[in-house]
Amino acid sequence: MKFRYSARTKSGELQVGYVEALHQDAASNILTGHGLYVLSLESIREHRTFRAFFNFLNRVKAKDLVIFTRQFATMLEAKVRIDEGLRTLFSQTKNPILKEAIFEVSADIDAGLSLSQAMERQSAVFSEFYVNLIRSAEVTGRIEEAMQFLADHLEKEFVLTTKVKNAMIYPVFVILLFFVVGGILIGLVFPQITPIFTESQVELPFLTKILLNSGIFLSHWWVAVVATAGFLGAGLYAYIKTAEGRALVDQFSLQAPVMGNLFKKLYLARFSETASVLIKGGIPIAQAMEITSRTIGSTFYGEMLHDVAEGVRRGELLSQALEKNPRYFLPLLTQMVAVGEKTGKLEEMFIRVFRFYSREVDTVIDNLVEFIQPALIVVIGGAVGALFASVLYPLYSLIQKF
Repeated sequence: MKFRYSARTKSGELQVGYVEALHQDAASNILTGHGLYVLSLESIREHRTFRAFFNFLNRVKAKDLVIFTRQFATMLEAKVRIDEGLRTLFSQTKNPILKEAIFEVSADIDAGLSLSQAMERQSAVFSEFYVNLIRSAEVTGRIEEAMQFLADHLEKEFVLTTKVKNAMIYPVFVILLFFVVGGILIGLVFPQITPIFTESQVELPFLTKILLNSGIFLSHWWVAVVATAGFLGAGLYAYIKTAEGRALVDQFSLQAPVMGNLFKKLYLARFSETASVLIKGGIPIAQAMEITSRTIGSTFYGEMLHDVAEGVRRGELLSQALEKNPRYFLPLLTQMVAVGEKTGKLEEMFIRVFRFYSREVDTVIDNLVEFIQPALIVVIGGAVGALFASVLYPLYSLIQKF
C-alpha cells in the first residue's frame, strides 16, 4: 500500500513524499526511522495513467543517476555506512523520482534486504546491469570498488551519448527552422500574391504553380493539415516505441550511409566497456553477454548478443560466437577478444577495444560537425533560393510585360 506523507526533518525542513508499506503503522515507523517527524500520513489509491504521465515528466535523467552514483561511491570509499550514505543522498537529491527511489531503497535495507535486492525493486531507476554488478560485488565484498566502476562507466556513457546528441542538435534545428519559415511563406504570403499572377495571365514555371497551389490549399485546410501531421507523428512515435518499430529504426540507423558506421562504433564501444566491467566484477561471460544485450540500447545488437550468450552456453568461445556476425561485430573486436581468451586478460582487451572505438566515435563526430555546417549552408541556401526564385521570376516577367 502507498501512503502520502508530510513530515519535518530534525532541522525543521518541511518534506512531502510517498512511502510504501503494508499498513499505516509500518509506514510511520519507516519515516520515524529516517529521522522524520510525521505531520500527516494518508493512504492513496494509485491511478496508473496519471502516475505514468507524472513519472515521464519527472523521470530520472542520466545526469541525475551519474551524480548519485559518483556521490554514493565517494561516500562508500570514505567508509560511510550504506544506510547513512543513502539518508544523506536522500536529503540532497532534487529529482522527485530518484529521491523517492533512494528513500525506498533505504527503507528496504532497514527492513533487512541487501543493497542489490533493494535496488532491484526500483527497476525503473536502476538497470539490470547496475543491479547485477552490485550483487556480484556483495558476494566478493568489493561494493566500494563496484560503485567506482559504475560511476566511471555511467560518466563515460553520459559523455559519449551527450556528444552524439549535441552533434545532431544544430542540423535538426536548422532543418526545422527552414520548414517553419517555408510553411509560413507558402501558407500566408503566397496566397496574397496569387491573384496578381492570375489576373495578369503570366506563364508560371512549374515550381511556382506547385508552391502557389500549395499555399491556397494550406490557407483553407491548415487545421486539417496540422491535425493530420500531429496524428501521423503520434502514430509514428507509438510505432517506434514497439519492439518491431525499435528493431526497424535500429536496422535503418545501422545501414544508413556514414551514420551507420558511427552507430556501429558507438554500440561496440558501449558493449566493450559494459562487458569489461561485468567480467571484472566476476559475472560469468554468458550472463555478462545476456545483461549487455538488455543494456546496450539497440534492439538489433541486443538480439545478436542474446544469440552470442546462447552460443557461449553451448560451449563456444566468445570470439567464435562474435565472428558469426562480422558485419556488426567488426574484426578488430573479435581478434582482440580471441587474444584476451588466450592470455586470460579478456576484461583488459575489452577496455582497449572500448578506448579505440571511443576515439573513433570522437573522430567521426568531429568530422561530421565540420562537414554538416557547410553542407547545410549549401542545401538550405539552395532551397531558400529556389523558394524565392519561384516568386521573383514571375514578378520579373510581369514587370517586363508592362
